[in-house]
Amino acid sequence: MTETLEEIGPIDYLVLEFPGNQFNGDVLPRLLDLVEGGLIKIIDLMFVRKDVDGEVVILSVSDLDGDGELDLGVFEGASSGLLGEDDLDDVGGVLEAGSSAAVLIYENVWAAPFAAAVRASGGQLVSTGRIPLEELLETLDETEPDA
Repeated sequence: MTETLEEIGPIDYLVLEFPGNQFNGDVLPRLLDLVEGGLIKIIDLMFVRKDVDGEVVILSVSDLDGDGELDLGVFEGASSGLLGEDDLDDVGGVLEAGSSAAVLIYENVWAAPFAAAVRASGGQLVSTGRIPLEELLETLDETEPDA
């Protein structure tokens, strides 16, 4: 990363599980849209598979399905070294047997100017989190007045 600390947006990670190894590739064009649109910057991208016998295998970023053809060449080399073997073991520990996962660390480029302004004003991020969509919908249903 060549930016200075003042120019970097918030860094997030995602672990996306695909039960039964049902990764069909529909996600990749959307991920590319985010990168090409300047919304995010990929820092690390790794793929992990947990075999039915529980063995965790790290997959090559360039050949996900093992057919010898380059599937994700655009992401090849997206590895900062932030993801270590222990992180991938942790991911393997939460995966269901017979599933695979994408592990993604990315910068929220869209938020960099806001983050820079917060830092320049002496502010700092002290907490962050996400509300799962299902939880939001349940809460909204519970609080919605009966029609």
